[in-house]
Amino acid sequence: MTEPSAAHAAAVTDRGRLAGSAYSTDRDLAARQSLYQWQTPRYDLPGIVAEQLSGVRGRVVDIGCGNGKFIQRLRDERPDLALLGLDIAPGILASVPGPVAVADATRLPLATGSADGALALHMLYHVPDIPQAVRELSRVVTCDGLVIASTNSDRDKAELDDLWQRAARDVFGTGRGPARISLSARFSLEKATAFLGEEFGRVETTELPGTITVHDPEPVVGHMASYRAWADQHDVPFEATIERARTILVDHIDQHGAFEISCLGGILVCRR
Repeated sequence: MTEPSAAHAAAVTDRGRLAGSAYSTDRDLAARQSLYQWQTPRYDLPGIVAEQLSGVRGRVVDIGCGNGKFIQRLRDERPDLALLGLDIAPGILASVPGPVAVADATRLPLATGSADGALALHMLYHVPDIPQAVRELSRVVTCDGLVIASTNSDRDKAELDDLWQRAARDVFGTGRGPARISLSARFSLEKATAFLGEEFGRVETTELPGTITVHDPEPVVGHMASYRAWADQHDVPFEATIERARTILVDHIDQHGAFEISCLGGILVCRR
């Protein structure tokens, strides 16, 4: 994957776009999350995070907590923890079990060493200054504290990239359509260790490969449409491309019985 352009970086980190559109509710995030119910093997990410936190006592802060999937699981399984959810988007926090607060990952409203664990799950690629966010993670956790981050590989869901470019090509009537925007490219699995290693002496990566298999186009269409907040970044009519992708998916499933997507994400556990 090529290095993200300045325009791409600005689009995926713009606070107004993130808080006011992309994550003003959990509609689009939930659409992206829901695609994984058709993945084999199935990974219980909240369960994996809870297991990694099994030795942690005290306060855990979930930075960029989104719609609270991980906080809810921890509230159920670890009532002993003092949990705090932070996000820059007030709208998406509405249904997250409190306490929650609106906060910027580069200026966390927490005292130094005040957290025993911190989560930064599929969110650091949205931060304009990733090294500063990593420094803040390091600052707020105790000396023996734990930080858990997650992201996707540059190779994640390549079939969706191909599908988008094919649909965009058909809409434009050209040889190859423009690429689909990648949210995780700035902090992909391939880049994450270097970022986190600036502050943490041990960064252990667990890769989570899988294959999503769908027999109905709608989960894939819903996932692709969930990028509507960045419709202006695709250099192609967004809704027309989505509809063309739906037609391609219907034809593919009719011919082959299913559509498969190769996934690769990962969890990074960081210690001093």
